[in-house]
Amino acid sequence: MNELKNMIKGRLWLPGDAGFDEARTPWNLSVDQPVAAVVEAAGADDVAATVGHAALHGLTVTTQASGHGAVTAEGVILLRTHLMDTVEIADGVARAGAGAKWGQVLSAAGPLGLTGVAGSSPVVSVTGYTLGGGLGWFSRKYGFASASVLAADVVDATGARVRVTAESDPELFWALRGGGGDFAVVTGLEFALSPAPVLYGGRMMWPAERAPEVLAAFREVTAGAPEELTVWFDLLKFPGAPGLVAVDCTYLGEDPGELLRPFDAIGGAIGDTRAVLPVADLGSICAEPTDPTPSAGRVELLTGLDDAVAAALLADPIDPLFNVQVRHLGGALTRPSGGAAGELTEPYLLYMVGPAMPGTAERMDVLSKALVPHTSGRKPYTMLHSGEQAASAFDAGTLARLRDLKRARDPHGVLRANYPVLGTA
Repeated sequence: MNELKNMIKGRLWLPGDAGFDEARTPWNLSVDQPVAAVVEAAGADDVAATVGHAALHGLTVTTQASGHGAVTAEGVILLRTHLMDTVEIADGVARAGAGAKWGQVLSAAGPLGLTGVAGSSPVVSVTGYTLGGGLGWFSRKYGFASASVLAADVVDATGARVRVTAESDPELFWALRGGGGDFAVVTGLEFALSPAPVLYGGRMMWPAERAPEVLAAFREVTAGAPEELTVWFDLLKFPGAPGLVAVDCTYLGEDPGELLRPFDAIGGAIGDTRAVLPVADLGSICAEPTDPTPSAGRVELLTGLDDAVAAALLADPIDPLFNVQVRHLGGALTRPSGGAAGELTEPYLLYMVGPAMPGTAERMDVLSKALVPHTSGRKPYTMLHSGEQAASAFDAGTLARLRDLKRARDPHGVLRANYPVLGTA
Protein backbone atom coordinates (compact mmCIF):
# COMPACT_ATOMS: atom_id res chain seq x y z
CA MET A 1 0.00 0.00 0.00
CA ASN A 2 2.90 2.36 0.58
CA GLU A 3 3.90 1.70 -3.02
CA LEU A 4 0.41 2.75 -4.15
CA LYS A 5 0.54 5.86 -1.99
CA ASN A 6 3.62 7.00 -3.88
CA MET A 7 1.93 6.38 -7.24
CA ILE A 8 -1.11 8.64 -6.83
CA LYS A 9 -1.71 12.37 -6.51
CA GLY A 10 -4.80 11.87 -4.40
CA ARG A 11 -5.02 10.43 -0.89
CA LEU A 12 -4.77 6.93 0.52
CA TRP A 13 -6.35 5.99 3.83
CA LEU A 14 -5.54 2.77 5.70
CA PRO A 15 -7.12 1.29 8.84
CA GLY A 16 -5.90 3.26 11.83
CA ASP A 17 -5.38 6.49 9.87
CA ALA A 18 -7.22 9.57 11.04
CA GLY A 19 -10.11 9.98 8.63
CA PHE A 20 -10.20 6.34 7.48
CA ASP A 21 -13.60 5.58 8.98
CA GLU A 22 -15.10 8.73 7.52
CA ALA A 23 -13.60 8.00 4.11
CA ARG A 24 -15.00 4.46 3.98
CA THR A 25 -18.52 5.39 5.13
CA PRO A 26 -21.19 5.22 2.41
CA TRP A 27 -24.19 7.49 1.94
CA ASN A 28 -26.42 4.89 3.63
CA LEU A 29 -25.04 5.06 7.16
CA SER A 30 -26.61 1.72 8.12
CA VAL A 31 -24.17 -0.22 5.91
CA ASP A 32 -20.67 -1.02 7.16
CA GLN A 33 -17.98 -1.13 4.47
CA PRO A 34 -15.10 -3.21 5.89
CA VAL A 35 -12.64 -2.21 3.19
CA ALA A 36 -8.85 -2.63 3.32
CA ALA A 37 -8.05 0.86 2.04
CA VAL A 38 -9.65 3.97 0.56
CA VAL A 39 -8.19 5.85 -2.40
CA GLU A 40 -9.47 9.36 -3.10
CA ALA A 41 -8.57 9.73 -6.77
CA ALA A 42 -7.46 13.13 -8.00
CA GLY A 43 -8.00 12.11 -11.63
CA ALA A 44 -8.04 9.30 -14.18
CA ASP A 45 -4.32 8.63 -13.72
CA ASP A 46 -4.95 7.82 -10.06
CA VAL A 47 -7.73 5.44 -11.07
CA ALA A 48 -5.39 3.69 -13.52
CA ALA A 49 -2.63 3.46 -10.93
CA THR A 50 -4.99 1.99 -8.32
CA VAL A 51 -6.48 -0.63 -10.64
CA GLY A 52 -3.07 -1.52 -12.06
CA HIS A 53 -1.66 -1.93 -8.54
CA ALA A 54 -4.60 -4.15 -7.57
CA ALA A 55 -4.17 -6.30 -10.70
CA LEU A 56 -0.48 -6.76 -9.97
CA HIS A 57 -0.99 -7.77 -6.34
CA GLY A 58 -4.18 -9.84 -6.57
CA LEU A 59 -6.41 -7.23 -4.94
CA THR A 60 -9.95 -6.09 -5.70
CA VAL A 61 -11.22 -2.56 -6.35
CA THR A 62 -14.75 -1.23 -5.93
CA THR A 63 -15.72 2.29 -6.96
CA GLN A 64 -18.01 4.91 -5.46
CA ALA A 65 -18.48 8.61 -6.10
CA SER A 66 -21.30 9.95 -3.93
CA GLY A 67 -21.30 6.86 -1.71
CA HIS A 68 -24.63 5.56 -3.00
CA GLY A 69 -24.68 1.84 -3.68
CA ALA A 70 -22.89 0.67 -0.53
CA VAL A 71 -20.88 -2.56 -0.62
CA THR A 72 -20.33 -5.10 2.12
CA ALA A 73 -17.36 -6.89 0.55
CA GLU A 74 -14.51 -7.23 3.00
CA GLY A 75 -10.90 -6.39 2.22
CA VAL A 76 -11.34 -4.49 -1.06
CA ILE A 77 -9.84 -1.15 -2.06
CA LEU A 78 -12.58 1.46 -2.11
CA LEU A 79 -11.92 3.92 -4.92
CA ARG A 80 -13.58 7.30 -4.34
CA THR A 81 -14.03 9.42 -7.48
CA HIS A 82 -15.96 12.37 -6.03
CA LEU A 83 -13.17 14.85 -6.81
CA MET A 84 -13.54 14.08 -10.53
CA ASP A 85 -16.69 16.15 -10.81
CA THR A 86 -16.28 18.32 -13.92
CA VAL A 87 -19.32 18.92 -16.15
CA GLU A 88 -19.10 20.32 -19.68
CA ILE A 89 -21.92 20.80 -22.18
CA ALA A 90 -21.54 21.49 -25.90
CA ASP A 91 -23.82 20.88 -28.89
CA GLY A 92 -26.41 19.06 -26.82
CA VAL A 93 -23.90 16.61 -25.35
CA ALA A 94 -22.82 16.50 -21.71
CA ARG A 95 -19.47 15.25 -20.52
CA ALA A 96 -19.48 14.36 -16.83
CA GLY A 97 -16.54 13.26 -14.75
CA ALA A 98 -16.92 10.13 -12.64
CA GLY A 99 -17.77 12.16 -9.54
CA ALA A 100 -20.26 14.60 -11.08
CA LYS A 101 -23.73 14.65 -9.54
CA TRP A 102 -27.04 15.08 -11.28
CA GLY A 103 -27.64 18.46 -9.67
CA GLN A 104 -24.55 19.80 -11.43
CA VAL A 105 -25.66 18.50 -14.83
CA LEU A 106 -29.18 19.87 -14.48
CA SER A 107 -27.92 23.28 -13.38
CA ALA A 108 -25.75 23.49 -16.49
CA ALA A 109 -28.26 21.98 -18.93
CA GLY A 110 -31.46 23.66 -17.77
CA PRO A 111 -30.67 27.20 -18.97
CA LEU A 112 -30.03 25.69 -22.43
CA GLY A 113 -33.49 24.12 -22.53
CA LEU A 114 -32.01 20.66 -22.03
CA THR A 115 -32.04 17.90 -19.45
CA GLY A 116 -30.60 14.50 -18.72
CA VAL A 117 -32.73 11.57 -17.57
CA ALA A 118 -32.19 12.35 -13.90
CA GLY A 119 -33.72 10.64 -10.91
CA SER A 120 -35.38 12.16 -7.87
CA SER A 121 -32.21 13.19 -6.01
CA PRO A 122 -29.68 15.84 -7.10
CA VAL A 123 -26.85 14.30 -5.05
CA VAL A 124 -26.66 10.93 -6.80
CA SER A 125 -23.66 10.54 -9.12
CA VAL A 126 -24.31 10.53 -12.84
CA THR A 127 -21.94 7.65 -13.51
CA GLY A 128 -23.13 5.16 -10.90
CA TYR A 129 -26.77 5.87 -11.71
CA THR A 130 -26.25 5.55 -15.47
CA LEU A 131 -24.14 2.37 -15.29
CA GLY A 132 -27.14 0.75 -13.62
CA GLY A 133 -29.47 1.95 -16.36
CA GLY A 134 -30.79 5.06 -14.64
CA LEU A 135 -34.54 5.14 -14.10
CA GLY A 136 -35.75 8.72 -13.68
CA TRP A 137 -38.37 11.38 -14.06
CA PHE A 138 -38.22 11.56 -17.85
CA SER A 139 -37.74 7.86 -18.57
CA ARG A 140 -41.30 7.54 -19.87
CA LYS A 141 -40.36 10.00 -22.62
CA TYR A 142 -36.65 9.32 -23.14
CA GLY A 143 -36.06 5.82 -21.72
CA PHE A 144 -33.22 4.73 -19.46
CA ALA A 145 -30.44 7.26 -18.85
CA SER A 146 -28.01 4.65 -20.17
CA ALA A 147 -29.67 4.76 -23.58
CA SER A 148 -28.32 8.30 -24.08
CA VAL A 149 -24.66 7.36 -23.49
CA LEU A 150 -22.42 8.08 -26.49
CA ALA A 151 -18.99 7.25 -25.09
CA ALA A 152 -17.19 6.34 -21.89
CA ASP A 153 -13.61 6.88 -20.79
CA VAL A 154 -12.68 3.89 -18.67
CA VAL A 155 -9.86 2.09 -16.92
CA ASP A 156 -9.99 -1.63 -17.68
CA ALA A 157 -9.12 -4.46 -15.31
CA THR A 158 -5.42 -4.27 -16.24
CA GLY A 159 -5.18 -0.56 -15.38
CA ALA A 160 -5.18 0.63 -19.00
CA ARG A 161 -7.06 3.79 -19.95
CA VAL A 162 -9.45 3.23 -22.87
CA ARG A 163 -12.19 5.18 -24.65
CA VAL A 164 -15.24 3.03 -25.33
CA THR A 165 -17.83 3.70 -28.03
CA ALA A 166 -20.26 1.59 -30.02
CA GLU A 167 -17.64 1.40 -32.77
CA SER A 168 -14.49 0.82 -30.72
CA ASP A 169 -15.81 -1.93 -28.42
CA PRO A 170 -19.48 -2.76 -29.02
CA GLU A 171 -19.71 -5.49 -26.40
CA LEU A 172 -18.26 -3.42 -23.56
CA PHE A 173 -20.29 -0.41 -24.71
CA TRP A 174 -23.44 -2.55 -24.50
CA ALA A 175 -22.56 -3.75 -20.98
CA LEU A 176 -21.76 -0.29 -19.63
CA ARG A 177 -25.23 0.87 -20.65
CA GLY A 178 -27.11 -0.70 -17.78
CA GLY A 179 -25.01 -3.71 -16.77
CA GLY A 180 -23.39 -2.10 -13.74
CA GLY A 181 -19.76 -1.40 -12.90
CA ASP A 182 -18.30 -4.91 -13.09
CA PHE A 183 -16.45 -4.46 -16.36
CA ALA A 184 -14.38 -1.27 -16.13
CA VAL A 185 -13.99 1.83 -13.94
CA VAL A 186 -15.63 4.75 -15.73
CA THR A 187 -13.71 8.01 -15.37
CA GLY A 188 -15.95 10.08 -17.65
CA LEU A 189 -19.23 9.74 -19.53
CA GLU A 190 -20.51 11.48 -22.63
CA PHE A 191 -24.26 11.41 -23.18
CA ALA A 192 -26.86 13.15 -25.29
CA LEU A 193 -29.13 15.59 -23.52
CA SER A 194 -32.85 15.79 -24.28
CA PRO A 195 -35.16 18.76 -24.88
CA ALA A 196 -36.84 20.32 -21.85
CA PRO A 197 -37.58 23.93 -22.87
CA VAL A 198 -40.32 24.12 -20.21
CA LEU A 199 -40.84 21.90 -17.17
CA TYR A 200 -43.92 21.74 -14.97
CA GLY A 201 -43.95 19.77 -11.75
CA GLY A 202 -44.57 19.58 -8.04
CA ARG A 203 -46.27 17.72 -5.21
CA MET A 204 -49.91 17.57 -4.14
CA MET A 205 -50.62 16.39 -0.59
CA TRP A 206 -53.63 15.29 1.48
CA PRO A 207 -54.27 13.70 4.90
CA ALA A 208 -53.85 9.91 4.88
CA GLU A 209 -57.60 9.27 4.99
CA ARG A 210 -57.82 10.55 1.40
CA ALA A 211 -55.56 7.75 0.17
CA PRO A 212 -58.33 5.66 -1.49
CA GLU A 213 -59.51 8.66 -3.52
CA VAL A 214 -55.98 9.68 -4.45
CA LEU A 215 -55.02 6.16 -5.53
CA ALA A 216 -58.19 5.89 -7.61
CA ALA A 217 -57.31 9.17 -9.34
CA PHE A 218 -53.73 7.96 -9.83
CA ARG A 219 -55.02 4.84 -11.59
CA GLU A 220 -57.26 6.94 -13.80
CA VAL A 221 -54.57 9.47 -14.73
CA THR A 222 -51.86 6.92 -15.45
CA ALA A 223 -54.17 4.73 -17.55
CA GLY A 224 -54.01 7.26 -20.38
CA ALA A 225 -51.06 9.52 -19.56
CA PRO A 226 -48.91 10.75 -22.47
CA GLU A 227 -45.19 10.03 -22.28
CA GLU A 228 -44.48 13.66 -21.35
CA LEU A 229 -46.34 13.19 -18.05
CA THR A 230 -44.89 11.21 -15.13
CA VAL A 231 -46.86 10.71 -11.91
CA TRP A 232 -45.83 9.00 -8.66
CA PHE A 233 -48.14 8.05 -5.76
CA ASP A 234 -46.82 8.25 -2.18
CA LEU A 235 -47.99 6.99 1.18
CA LEU A 236 -45.93 8.94 3.72
CA LYS A 237 -45.43 8.46 7.46
CA PHE A 238 -42.68 10.26 9.32
CA PRO A 239 -41.94 9.79 13.05
CA GLY A 240 -44.14 11.96 15.25
CA ALA A 241 -46.25 13.21 12.34
CA PRO A 242 -49.65 12.13 10.98
CA GLY A 243 -49.83 9.98 7.88
CA LEU A 244 -50.06 11.68 4.50
CA VAL A 245 -50.77 10.77 0.91
CA ALA A 246 -49.08 12.64 -1.92
CA VAL A 247 -48.76 12.73 -5.68
CA ASP A 248 -45.54 13.87 -7.34
CA CYS A 249 -45.55 14.80 -11.00
CA THR A 250 -43.52 16.23 -13.85
CA TYR A 251 -44.71 17.31 -17.26
CA LEU A 252 -42.46 18.21 -20.17
CA GLY A 253 -44.45 21.28 -21.13
CA GLU A 254 -45.89 24.46 -19.69
CA ASP A 255 -49.27 23.16 -18.53
CA PRO A 256 -50.69 19.61 -18.45
CA GLY A 257 -54.20 21.05 -18.76
CA GLU A 258 -56.90 18.46 -18.04
CA LEU A 259 -54.45 15.61 -17.53
CA LEU A 260 -54.31 16.11 -13.75
CA ARG A 261 -57.96 17.11 -13.31
CA PRO A 262 -58.91 13.98 -11.29
CA PHE A 263 -56.52 15.09 -8.54
CA ASP A 264 -57.91 18.62 -8.50
CA ALA A 265 -61.35 17.17 -7.82
CA ILE A 266 -60.20 15.63 -4.50
CA GLY A 267 -61.01 17.88 -1.57
CA GLY A 268 -58.99 18.56 1.55
CA ALA A 269 -55.58 19.14 -0.05
CA ILE A 270 -53.06 20.50 2.44
CA GLY A 271 -50.32 21.34 -0.04
CA ASP A 272 -49.76 21.88 -3.75
CA THR A 273 -46.40 23.00 -5.12
CA ARG A 274 -47.16 22.44 -8.82
CA ALA A 275 -45.74 25.15 -11.06
CA VAL A 276 -43.40 25.77 -13.95
CA LEU A 277 -39.96 25.24 -12.49
CA PRO A 278 -36.32 25.28 -13.61
CA VAL A 279 -34.85 21.92 -14.56
CA ALA A 280 -32.24 22.50 -11.85
CA ASP A 281 -35.04 22.38 -9.23
CA LEU A 282 -36.13 18.86 -10.21
CA GLY A 283 -34.85 17.47 -6.90
CA SER A 284 -37.14 19.78 -4.92
CA ILE A 285 -40.26 17.86 -5.95
CA CYS A 286 -39.68 14.87 -3.66
CA ALA A 287 -37.37 16.81 -1.32
CA GLU A 288 -35.39 13.69 -0.45
CA PRO A 289 -32.57 13.93 2.12
CA THR A 290 -29.34 15.23 0.62
CA ASP A 291 -27.14 14.30 3.58
CA PRO A 292 -26.06 10.76 4.43
CA THR A 293 -28.63 8.90 6.49
CA PRO A 294 -29.32 5.33 7.68
CA SER A 295 -32.14 3.64 5.79
CA ALA A 296 -33.43 0.41 4.31
CA GLY A 297 -35.29 0.02 1.03
CA ARG A 298 -36.75 -2.40 -1.46
CA VAL A 299 -38.20 -2.28 -4.95
CA GLU A 300 -40.73 -4.47 -6.74
CA LEU A 301 -42.02 -4.22 -10.31
CA LEU A 302 -45.82 -4.40 -10.54
CA THR A 303 -47.53 -6.11 -13.45
CA GLY A 304 -50.63 -3.99 -12.93
CA LEU A 305 -52.54 -1.77 -10.52
CA ASP A 306 -55.97 -3.38 -10.29
CA ASP A 307 -58.38 -3.45 -7.35
CA ALA A 308 -56.46 -6.26 -5.63
CA VAL A 309 -53.18 -4.32 -5.75
CA ALA A 310 -54.89 -1.15 -4.54
CA ALA A 311 -56.44 -3.04 -1.63
CA ALA A 312 -53.06 -4.52 -0.64
CA LEU A 313 -51.39 -1.11 -0.74
CA LEU A 314 -54.04 0.46 1.48
CA ALA A 315 -54.79 -2.46 3.78
CA ASP A 316 -52.67 -1.37 6.74
CA PRO A 317 -50.66 1.65 7.98
CA ILE A 318 -47.18 1.68 6.51
CA ASP A 319 -45.35 2.16 9.84
CA PRO A 320 -42.43 1.98 10.41
CA LEU A 321 -41.76 2.77 6.73
CA PHE A 322 -41.34 6.40 5.70
CA ASN A 323 -42.66 6.00 2.20
CA VAL A 324 -44.48 3.47 0.05
CA GLN A 325 -44.31 4.86 -3.46
CA VAL A 326 -45.79 3.68 -6.76
CA ARG A 327 -44.10 5.07 -9.88
CA HIS A 328 -45.74 5.02 -13.27
CA LEU A 329 -43.44 3.48 -15.89
CA GLY A 330 -44.31 2.55 -19.48
CA GLY A 331 -43.70 4.71 -22.52
CA ALA A 332 -40.14 4.64 -23.82
CA LEU A 333 -39.13 2.14 -21.13
CA THR A 334 -41.06 -0.57 -22.95
CA ARG A 335 -38.87 -0.16 -26.03
CA PRO A 336 -35.33 -1.65 -26.41
CA SER A 337 -32.67 0.55 -24.79
CA GLY A 338 -29.76 -0.66 -26.91
CA GLY A 339 -27.84 -1.71 -23.82
CA ALA A 340 -27.83 -4.23 -21.01
CA ALA A 341 -30.67 -2.37 -19.27
CA GLY A 342 -33.00 -3.85 -21.87
CA GLU A 343 -36.58 -2.72 -21.49
CA LEU A 344 -39.23 -2.70 -18.76
CA THR A 345 -42.63 -4.02 -19.71
CA GLU A 346 -44.02 -3.71 -16.18
CA PRO A 347 -46.24 -0.60 -15.96
CA TYR A 348 -45.53 0.36 -12.34
CA LEU A 349 -42.71 0.24 -9.81
CA LEU A 350 -43.19 -0.08 -6.04
CA TYR A 351 -40.53 1.57 -3.87
CA MET A 352 -40.45 1.11 -0.11
CA VAL A 353 -38.08 2.91 2.25
CA GLY A 354 -37.83 3.16 6.00
CA PRO A 355 -35.45 3.55 8.93
CA ALA A 356 -32.66 1.05 9.52
CA MET A 357 -34.30 -0.49 12.58
CA PRO A 358 -36.10 -3.66 13.67
CA GLY A 359 -39.48 -3.96 12.02
CA THR A 360 -38.63 -2.26 8.73
CA ALA A 361 -37.64 -5.37 6.82
CA GLU A 362 -40.58 -7.27 8.26
CA ARG A 363 -43.03 -4.58 7.11
CA MET A 364 -41.56 -4.63 3.62
CA ASP A 365 -41.83 -8.43 3.63
CA VAL A 366 -45.54 -8.25 4.48
CA LEU A 367 -46.32 -5.89 1.62
CA SER A 368 -44.08 -7.71 -0.86
CA LYS A 369 -45.72 -11.06 -0.07
CA ALA A 370 -49.21 -9.58 -0.37
CA LEU A 371 -48.32 -8.37 -3.85
CA VAL A 372 -46.59 -11.54 -5.09
CA PRO A 373 -49.32 -12.42 -7.60
CA HIS A 374 -48.88 -8.95 -9.11
CA THR A 375 -45.07 -8.60 -9.20
CA SER A 376 -42.71 -9.84 -11.89
CA GLY A 377 -39.78 -10.79 -9.65
CA ARG A 378 -37.40 -8.54 -11.57
CA LYS A 379 -35.74 -5.53 -9.96
CA PRO A 380 -34.13 -2.70 -11.98
CA TYR A 381 -30.36 -2.75 -11.42
CA THR A 382 -30.33 0.99 -10.79
CA MET A 383 -32.59 0.48 -7.76
CA LEU A 384 -31.08 -2.61 -6.16
CA HIS A 385 -30.40 -2.34 -2.43
CA SER A 386 -27.77 -3.75 -0.09
CA GLY A 387 -27.76 -7.53 -0.01
CA GLU A 388 -29.56 -8.00 -3.34
CA GLN A 389 -27.99 -9.70 -6.33
CA ALA A 390 -27.56 -8.49 -9.91
CA ALA A 391 -29.16 -11.72 -11.14
CA SER A 392 -32.59 -10.33 -10.21
CA ALA A 393 -32.11 -7.39 -12.58
CA PHE A 394 -31.65 -9.27 -15.86
CA ASP A 395 -33.25 -11.98 -17.94
CA ALA A 396 -31.28 -15.21 -18.36
CA GLY A 397 -29.84 -14.29 -21.75
CA THR A 398 -28.61 -10.87 -20.66
CA LEU A 399 -27.14 -12.21 -17.44
CA ALA A 400 -25.26 -14.96 -19.31
CA ARG A 401 -23.89 -12.42 -21.78
CA LEU A 402 -22.72 -10.14 -18.94
CA ARG A 403 -21.09 -13.03 -17.12
CA ASP A 404 -19.25 -14.13 -20.25
CA LEU A 405 -17.94 -10.59 -20.72
CA LYS A 406 -16.87 -10.37 -17.08
CA ARG A 407 -14.89 -13.59 -17.33
CA ALA A 408 -13.26 -12.48 -20.57
CA ARG A 409 -12.35 -8.94 -19.51
CA ASP A 410 -11.65 -9.44 -15.80
CA PRO A 411 -10.74 -13.11 -15.28
CA HIS A 412 -8.99 -12.41 -11.97
CA GLY A 413 -11.84 -10.40 -10.45
CA VAL A 414 -9.91 -7.18 -10.01
CA LEU A 415 -13.08 -5.07 -10.31
CA ARG A 416 -16.14 -5.50 -8.15
CA ALA A 417 -19.42 -3.69 -8.72
CA ASN A 418 -21.86 -2.88 -5.94
CA TYR A 419 -24.00 -5.76 -7.25
CA PRO A 420 -21.62 -8.10 -9.13
CA VAL A 421 -22.90 -10.21 -12.01
CA LEU A 422 -20.82 -13.18 -10.83
CA GLY A 423 -22.28 -13.13 -7.32
CA THR A 424 -20.87 -11.94 -4.05
CA ALA A 425 -17.07 -11.73 -3.95
